[in-house]
Amino acid sequence: MFSKEARQLLLICIFMLCSAPFLSHGRVDPKYKLKAVNLGGWLVTEGWIKPSLFDGITNKDFLDGTGLQFKSVTVGKYLCAESGGGTIIVANRTAASGWETFKLWRINETLIFNFRVFNNQFVGLDANGVDVVAVSESPVSTFEIIRNSDDPSRVKIRASNGLFLQAKTEVSVTADYKGEGGWGDDDPSVFAMTFSGGLRGEFQVTNGYGPEKAPQVMRDHWSTFIVEEDFKFISTNGLNAVRIPVGWWIASDPTPPPPYVGGSLAALDNAFSWAQKYGVNIIIDLHAAPGSQNGYEHSSSRDGSQEWGATDANIQQTVAVIEFLTARYAKSPSLYAVELINEPLSPGVALDTMTKYYKAGYDAVRRHSQTAYVVMSNRLGPADPKELFSLASGLAGTVVDVHYYNLFQDIFNSMTVQQNIDFIYTNRTAQLNDITMANGPLTFVGEWVAEWQVSGATKEDYQRFAKAQLEVYGRASFGWAYWTLKNVNTKWSLQWMINNGYITL
Repeated sequence: MFSKEARQLLLICIFMLCSAPFLSHGRVDPKYKLKAVNLGGWLVTEGWIKPSLFDGITNKDFLDGTGLQFKSVTVGKYLCAESGGGTIIVANRTAASGWETFKLWRINETLIFNFRVFNNQFVGLDANGVDVVAVSESPVSTFEIIRNSDDPSRVKIRASNGLFLQAKTEVSVTADYKGEGGWGDDDPSVFAMTFSGGLRGEFQVTNGYGPEKAPQVMRDHWSTFIVEEDFKFISTNGLNAVRIPVGWWIASDPTPPPPYVGGSLAALDNAFSWAQKYGVNIIIDLHAAPGSQNGYEHSSSRDGSQEWGATDANIQQTVAVIEFLTARYAKSPSLYAVELINEPLSPGVALDTMTKYYKAGYDAVRRHSQTAYVVMSNRLGPADPKELFSLASGLAGTVVDVHYYNLFQDIFNSMTVQQNIDFIYTNRTAQLNDITMANGPLTFVGEWVAEWQVSGATKEDYQRFAKAQLEVYGRASFGWAYWTLKNVNTKWSLQWMINNGYITL
């Protein structure tokens, strides 16, 4: 029999041998490159991926984050948060843009809301209870939108004092009109309403359906959108991994904070079971962080604001989510990597905030797994593509995630088929070469798609475009992941692209 000290030494040696690839600093090459697909639109809602998910919502045009603009029919000008917020509401703008847009915070399925303005203050009434201002950092007053049944673009707005907003002059907007007038151009409480953008994310769908309906709607979606058969399809069509976007509320399952509903964790559990059965690797990707790291619907922003990382408490809450997920799945042979956050926005998220979180998140993963890779997403916007290298290069088993789309920038709007393909072979190759360094972190093209701005492209054109990306992104040292497996927009659905012969792996 070994002594107690000998047994302890033996266990330490075994641990060091098993975890040796990641115990030293520096780059650790994977055994093989990932050919992955994102399971987008599943555990983090994106309405453009599955629009039908929103069909049953009452007043679905008025979800959280929808922008509304109001033009006074008597003054002939738009309501505006003067200076973008922090002072009075006026009615003196001839055209509508950011300061003239009021973002909705939905209360329930009726047309009662909080209004948030450009600088994120909330609309309310001043101390006299009459003048309309935007000075509060939290919701203080509700407003009801009443639409004209003959012309729904004409509205009246009732304040929480029971009276209607009226534009008395260009610089005097008050909530003191009894509303006895009609809907004509002579009524100062009538406004012409126009929509200006909106969001269709997890917050919008769950708050839109409300606490009674949302749980069943979401559980039906989770149990049908991605199923076991999809993992079989993945494993038999040349793919070896999935990247699964999740939201921060999953760590509070089964009772996440409202309006989120429980059940996404059970769906993720199913994914790990199916992945193990079919030999598929999993990257857990924190796609939506508390407060939203980029203001987009895919990060579950309520109204387009980016508020993640503003406080240490917010960062620690996010680290706790990473720790929860890693601890839960560390023993699964399918856990291949943990992506600490998806697409933080520059300059909204400062680099020092980002690196502080990434180091804490890395440590959280390593407390539970010495073998899972830790993926760090580059910031969107004006940022150095190698800004994470000083941190990541000193940490073993790290990966830098870049997203390459021939979309979303004016440069791609007028490109021909051949110009798009040449851009992949020339520009993307150069970009990938620039961040692929012998002593640096591994590189991962975590999102790409065989879609572009070209009109009238043939099937052969799409095949050539996809082939170019597969060839170039296949050189990334960690691998790539297509966005996404399923999508009503066919070219964004890898399942459709494979089944219809556009992509062969």
